[in-house]
Amino acid sequence: MSSLALVDEEAAAHYAGRPRVTIRRWAHEGRIQRYGKGRGKVRYNVFELHPAWRDPDTGELVTPGDTPAMPTRTSAA
Repeated sequence: MSSLALVDEEAAAHYAGRPRVTIRRWAHEGRIQRYGKGRGKVRYNVFELHPAWRDPDTGELVTPGDTPAMPTRTSAA
């Protein structure tokens, strides 16, 4: 069973070291799951994101997290 740790868009973007629009695009592409509907009510599972590497002293972004993989598609017979 997979774990859920739901966070808002801003927290997901900070965790991944990516812009908020990138988090929305990844959800649209099916790379990550979107939970909820409506402005301010959408949440993302932080366990589906790759963490950014930040400087331990300053918290400044050093390297953003990797891009999640595209979902695998099955071909119709």
